[in-house]
Amino acid sequence: MKSNSSLAACRLLSAGLMLVNLLAATAPYRVALPGYHYEFPRDHFNHSDFQTEWWYYTGNLRTPEGRRFGFELTFFRVGVDRNQKPAAVWDVRDVWMAHLALSDIDGNRFFHTERFNRAGAGIAGADLAPARVWNGNWQTQWQPDVKSQTLTAIDKNFSFELQLKTEKPPVIHGTNGVSQKSEGEGHASHYISFTRLLTTGNITLEGTKLAVTGLSWMDHEFFTEQLSPEQNGWDWFSLQFDDGTELMLFRLRHEDGTADPFSAGTYVDRQGRATALTQKDFTAIPGKMWRIYPVEWKLRVPSLGIDVSISTRLPQQELTGRVTYWEGAIEITGNRQGVGYLEMTRDVKLRM
Repeated sequence: MKSNSSLAACRLLSAGLMLVNLLAATAPYRVALPGYHYEFPRDHFNHSDFQTEWWYYTGNLRTPEGRRFGFELTFFRVGVDRNQKPAAVWDVRDVWMAHLALSDIDGNRFFHTERFNRAGAGIAGADLAPARVWNGNWQTQWQPDVKSQTLTAIDKNFSFELQLKTEKPPVIHGTNGVSQKSEGEGHASHYISFTRLLTTGNITLEGTKLAVTGLSWMDHEFFTEQLSPEQNGWDWFSLQFDDGTELMLFRLRHEDGTADPFSAGTYVDRQGRATALTQKDFTAIPGKMWRIYPVEWKLRVPSLGIDVSISTRLPQQELTGRVTYWEGAIEITGNRQGVGYLEMTRDVKLRM
C-alpha cells in the first residue's frame, strides 16, 4: 500500500483508517477516478474493490416539548486484502467499524461508543440484496422504494429507532464524479449525500422513551487514496438551512493550520440541484475554543450571499476511544438560520 493511503482523508482518519497501516493490503484496490458511472440503488451499498468506505448518519432532533438531541451513527469498512477468498467464515478480508453517539443537548450530556468486527457469519456488512448496512445490532434498513430508511442502534445507556425519508435526490459531490482531496490521479473519493432526511422515531435514554422529529444527513464515500503528506486534518460542516437549502463544506488543513487549496464544498438548492464550490468560494474562520477545538465559526460564501455563524450548546461532543475527534450538533445564525453537524480532527492517533 502506498504511504499516502495511510493518511486517508475526510473522515476515516477520525474513525480508524490508520488500521490500514497495521493490516497491509496485498492486492491493489481501485482508486476514485473521473467519469465514474453512478447507479442507484447499487451505489448505496458495498464497494469492496475500493479499500475504504463509510456510511455516515447525523441529525438534530426534538421532542414535542422541545427537548433537543443530536445523534451520530457511522459504519466503516477498511479493506485488508481485496482478493482474499476466506477459507473459513472468520478469515478477514475487511475490518468493519462503527461509531454511535447521542448528544443530550438540553441535559448537557454526551454519550458515545464504538465497535470493531469482521463480517464473519453475517456480523457486519453492507449488502444490496437485503438493502441493509449493519454492524451487530446497529443497522440501517432501506425500504424497497429506496426513499426511506430505518436506523436502529442499541447501547447500555440509550437506544433509538428512527425513520428517515429523503426530501431530495442523492447529491454527488465534486466534479465529473469525484471529490478531489489532493494533487494526483486517484487522490479523491466518490462522495454521495442525502442532505435533507425528514426524521421521526423514538429515543430511549436511561429507560425513558421519547418521541422525536427533526432532520438528518447521510454521507457515503468510497475511495482508496486521498490525503497527501502535507495535509494533516480537516474541519467538515453539514448545514441545513430553514429555507430548504443545504451547504456542505470541508476545510483541509496544513500543519500550520492554513487551508489547503483542495478544500471544497457543495450548495444544494430547494429543488435538490447541486453547485460545486472550491476553496476560493468560501471562508471559514474559527472562533471560541473548547480545549483544542474551535466550537464557534464564521462561514461566508459571498457568491451565494451566505454569511452565518455556527455554535453549539454542548461543547463536550468529543468522541474518545481508539481515536479521538470532535463531532457534534450545531446551530446556525446570521442571514440564514438552521441546524447542522460539525466534525473536527486534531492530531488523531489510533490507540490499540
